[in-house]
Amino acid sequence: MSLTLAFLEGGLASAAAWRILLGSRVLVHALRRRARSVERVLVLGSSPLAETLVREIAAGTGARQVIARVAPEALGGERGAASGPAPGPPDALGPLIDLTRPDRIVVAMAERRRRLPVRQLLEARARGIFVEDGVSFYERLTGKVALESLAPSDLLFGSDLRPPFGSRLASRALGLLVSLAGILLLAPVFVLVAVAIKLDSRGPVFFIQERSGERGRRFRLIKFRTMHPAGGAASEWVRDNDGRITRVGRWLRAFRLDELPQFVNVLKGDMNLVGPRPHPATNVPLFRERIPYYALRETVRPGITGWSQVRYGYANSLEEETEKMRYDLYYIKHASLWLDLRILLDTVKIVLLGRGSSHPLPHGRGAARPEPGLGNRAA
Repeated sequence: MSLTLAFLEGGLASAAAWRILLGSRVLVHALRRRARSVERVLVLGSSPLAETLVREIAAGTGARQVIARVAPEALGGERGAASGPAPGPPDALGPLIDLTRPDRIVVAMAERRRRLPVRQLLEARARGIFVEDGVSFYERLTGKVALESLAPSDLLFGSDLRPPFGSRLASRALGLLVSLAGILLLAPVFVLVAVAIKLDSRGPVFFIQERSGERGRRFRLIKFRTMHPAGGAASEWVRDNDGRITRVGRWLRAFRLDELPQFVNVLKGDMNLVGPRPHPATNVPLFRERIPYYALRETVRPGITGWSQVRYGYANSLEEETEKMRYDLYYIKHASLWLDLRILLDTVKIVLLGRGSSHPLPHGRGAARPEPGLGNRAA
């Protein structure tokens, strides 16, 4: 018994010593990194994702610097046993780490089985160097999801794509509160805008269009009209016609006042305050066919504003819609009340600066993003 107790005590002491040693190394490494102020990143991989990460870091704020990008082949050609991944040639990655002294190693390898230098990466972690998956790093770096590098199994067996019930309840309560307060407090603005629209051009005050919402359910979205009515139905993919935008419509779009009637859609349960923007129902079949994982947008309610709106803006082509999907999927994966509040604050900044439209106001005011022109947009 005494021998067993001594063995256990020795094991616990060794484990505690290991934790202290690892913790001290992490602390020292963190202090060194803070002193340098710029995070040094080593990218491991030759995949398209690795190349994208290098470009994104180079185009960033300067808070990170790629000090090396090494292909797995450069670490040697040994292959591991079928039972598991190989550690790689002895010290193949170690000298490179000693030479470059990275703060973070990002693993962006297209194929990892029997090629991942496990031992060297574990030793790097023990030295206080962060080791991170390339897909996760890309999300943190850009605020969007790498659709091309996303494996279907990540979605099938990963965490629930729907936000937790508590988060959904809080976001819904926030949307109802803000929408109700907005309708009551901004009632005079609604009246003034309606009068201005009627005095400026012929046609109805509101523009109503069928949109696709949560679980593909269709609903009638309400906006203030900003364009002269079209003579007939347009194609499913048309660009906004500058000649049809009214004078009042330019101002409404610039400050996003044309979106205010959607408070009614929020109260009805068609939309949330924050979420992916709802697409015209006529465009959805094309998007489902051409945009990867597009159906995942239907797992949440659409919103008046959203992560893709404040980070990217409006889309006017399939390529731009695909880019917005990267942001929308990021929001769906990370949805929370705090993210909603951040999006609302960013939206307020955009509105106050008049960056809600690509169509410039008189004297050059307005934003540089194109307006959406998809699916018979007439206002």
